[in-house]
Amino acid sequence: MFNISVPLLLSLKVAGWATFFAAVLGIAAAYGLSRWRSSWADVIDSILTLPMVLPPTVIGYYLLVLLGRRGWLGEFLSGLGIELVFTWQGAVIAATVVAFPLVLKGARAAFEDVDQALEEGAQVLGISAPAIFFRITLPLAMRGILAGVLLAFARALGEFGATLMIAGSIPGRTQTLSIAIYEAVQGGNDHTANILVSVTAVTCIAVLLIASRLAPNRSRTMGSLR
Repeated sequence: MFNISVPLLLSLKVAGWATFFAAVLGIAAAYGLSRWRSSWADVIDSILTLPMVLPPTVIGYYLLVLLGRRGWLGEFLSGLGIELVFTWQGAVIAATVVAFPLVLKGARAAFEDVDQALEEGAQVLGISAPAIFFRITLPLAMRGILAGVLLAFARALGEFGATLMIAGSIPGRTQTLSIAIYEAVQGGNDHTANILVSVTAVTCIAVLLIASRLAPNRSRTMGSLR
């Protein structure tokens, strides 16, 4: 009998780690781009957002080229005894890449909505740049950032194409919920597929509902300022 808890727990672990890495990298990149006064900022933003529009199989192929044993990074890591292909860590990398743009977009918009006069006032008072970021900028942008992070979690949870290419489908090791659904459909096990689809759908709907509540409501914000 198929044990649904195995791919569910693996998916949550992969999505959790992927969301963490995507959040750290996405928030840092978003803050830098939001404060970079150059036309190059939008060019870099477009490049970093590519995983959002590229087919997942293309992302998986590039990751294989990079991290496979013949790839320049994969060969180096293999020499250190580190293997990422066909491991759950490889699945985390794939999910991080596809989830990153969602954090980047949400965080950049949130940072750009912060009134920079507050930051400039804090600078005049002699507050250090790190203190301004953590005590003023980040708290004011937090709702938008959290919305992006939750969307990234939902995206990482449902990742299929890139994960399948780099991590494969090894039951108990790399078979996430989305891959388990594919395998169940391919094997003609509709009952298992329906259960897995229901679990995935309910989880993603819950995450999206929370994200929609956290997303800044512009009309409500403007009304409170009047």
